[in-house]
Amino acid sequence: MKILTVLGARPQFIKACMLSKAINLNTDVTEIIVHTGQHYDDKMSTVFFDQLNLPKPDYYLGIGSGTHGLQTGKMLSELERVMISEKPDIVLVYGDTNSTLAGSLAAAKLHIPIAHVESGLRSFNKKMPEEINRIVTDHLSHWLFCPSQAATDNLKNEGIDKNVYLTGDIMYDSVLHFKSHAIQKSTILKDLSQSENNYYLATIHRAENTDNPERLEAILEALRQLDMDVILPLHPRTKNKISHYKLNHLISKPHIKIVEPLNYFDMLAISSNAKIILTDSGGLQKEAYMLRVPCITLRNESEWVETIQTGWNHLVGTNKKEILNTVKNLKIPRDSPPIFGDGNTAQKIVETLVK
Repeated sequence: MKILTVLGARPQFIKACMLSKAINLNTDVTEIIVHTGQHYDDKMSTVFFDQLNLPKPDYYLGIGSGTHGLQTGKMLSELERVMISEKPDIVLVYGDTNSTLAGSLAAAKLHIPIAHVESGLRSFNKKMPEEINRIVTDHLSHWLFCPSQAATDNLKNEGIDKNVYLTGDIMYDSVLHFKSHAIQKSTILKDLSQSENNYYLATIHRAENTDNPERLEAILEALRQLDMDVILPLHPRTKNKISHYKLNHLISKPHIKIVEPLNYFDMLAISSNAKIILTDSGGLQKEAYMLRVPCITLRNESEWVETIQTGWNHLVGTNKKEILNTVKNLKIPRDSPPIFGDGNTAQKIVETLVK
């Protein structure tokens, strides 16, 4: 059996690491990895392949950045060419990026069955490009691997109830596998002169925040007024937008520690030891839960509703006062139910596809 895996963005490299390991243990399965080049900066791409021992891509398309239509169109054309050449039995896609959408569309047009890892997520906000990508991909897919019960319920509500598998979240596989190693090997806390539970970690990259000067300014104002150091790994797009909107003065305070995008081990280490994580990232919301670190989500909706229901995640949007009040009054829940499975998601997915 030949599986063609489409990757393009940082979170997908982390997810693919565990599944590729499981695929390689099965002698009946061959994996062809295609990297679209959606994330092309070394700090957002190459370092993850090296650090996680992810097999080097068989194809690197080098698509790069661009508008959604331009980027997706280029990917679609190139992926179609690769699929015609390789003739895979299955095309496997992850999550909700433009690479995911292009891989799904190319496969569907060529009548190749699609396996979607991290299926069923919904923010119910169709202004988000990611929401369109995940809905289209789910409705084209033959196998739908869901990270949580809420995800399977979303699919059922849309009339999708065949070949839906509640496998757990593959990111949990990665966290369990790499956490202790990352904490032992990473020097990021020492490098930044930080101690456990004595700083905040913040990330901002969603277009709804970075492309809106009022929302971006409100977030940065809130970070500026927090009572402890804030570690802020700055996404290239966010960095450009801060400069474009002339907001650099808001991140010039000594307690805001600007760092380049972090590799996976450093990010795991610094997330594990943060007092609170403030983010607009979907992946970091659930990683915070897996690491038992309280999270404040800087968005108006979240795909990870279970983390909010358990009290570990707080949806606050970008209102400065709301952010600061939530940080001040935040309480850590006693319980953390196993909502993302048992850490054996990769094995379950491979076993299902082989069958």
